[in-house]
Amino acid sequence: LELEAVNNSHMESADFGLSISGINKGNGEENVRPQKGQIIDFRGLLTDAIKGATNELGLNSFDCNPDPSERLLKPLSAFIGMNSEMRELAAMVSRDIYLHNPNIKWDDIIGLDTAKQLVKEAVVYPIRYPQLFTGILSPWKGLLLYGPPGTGKTLLAKAVATECKTTFFNISASTIVSKWRGDSEKLVRVLFELARYHAPSTIFLDELESVMSQRGTAPGGEHEGSLRMKTELLVQMDGLARSEDLVFVLAASNLPWELDCAMLRRLEKRILVDLPSREARRAMIYHWLPPVSKSRALELRTELEYGVLSQETEGYSGSDIKLVCREAAMRPMRKIFSALENHPSESSNLPGIQLDTVTTADFLDVLAHTKPSAKNLTQRYSAWQSEFESV
Repeated sequence: LELEAVNNSHMESADFGLSISGINKGNGEENVRPQKGQIIDFRGLLTDAIKGATNELGLNSFDCNPDPSERLLKPLSAFIGMNSEMRELAAMVSRDIYLHNPNIKWDDIIGLDTAKQLVKEAVVYPIRYPQLFTGILSPWKGLLLYGPPGTGKTLLAKAVATECKTTFFNISASTIVSKWRGDSEKLVRVLFELARYHAPSTIFLDELESVMSQRGTAPGGEHEGSLRMKTELLVQMDGLARSEDLVFVLAASNLPWELDCAMLRRLEKRILVDLPSREARRAMIYHWLPPVSKSRALELRTELEYGVLSQETEGYSGSDIKLVCREAAMRPMRKIFSALENHPSESSNLPGIQLDTVTTADFLDVLAHTKPSAKNLTQRYSAWQSEFESV
């Protein structure tokens, strides 16, 4: 018998992930029924099917040319001890795993030098140099980033995801809070089991106060399901403290005074991510509004007194400053919109555009109409820091 080659097999999607390719004969005729005596390369067909398939969650691809920034996860089918209900919950939680590298480096974060160093000591170094963190120096299991909104807490978490190269779970209240009785605590349990399964892992709990507010303070009494969910979260974090699993909980909160005291005890490190210093504000303004910035169609020039502007932006968060810079850059753009509207829409070439220079006066005028978002809370954060800080 002669071996007939199977060429250019055409992959067809199947509902369950794998697909069986049609046999393409040399004359281009597809899906021909195999002839008697024909030798079929079933191993090759199966290999091609697996390469073209996605996993059961639709998250990872066995592509011949995978995206180097995409993280490949172990399949849930190998997650021992899961029944169909738990597998469905695991699929829900897995949707919040960062598969792609956020590509945020430490140097991309302006200022926050103390916070960056403490986060490295608590999260990055134990994973990178595990031989150094044993005995009394065993790694921390929980860290809380707290401070005004827009100061860079989530950015620090993305830097951890980039630098640590761990499985990063980006969890919010919508992930682990369910309207179905008993599902919330099951989701919490599955979350931590998945984190152990994909270890080393980092669980990032954003807006922690939305899921771990103080128990017993809700008017009219707290719902039983909410209490069970909080209890399960505390139990799971206790389990991390007693184990050597490479799972770390990183939490962020804008309202730390609303957090349950039992959760604070389990978050061993508590770091204030404060409003940017004057030097950091100056660097931010220079970053967003340099003397010359070019895009594909425009060139924007500025004449700014960065020292003066850094002083005038006291009390502004990083996101506030970015908003002011964007509005200042938008002002000269508004002057050319009429010319753009009169330009024929059929033409793909824009007319020659010369933008006015953004000056210090323009920036200060924008600043007068853009108020800081969290300046009034500064004293409250400082008071909470003096009572609960742990660095």
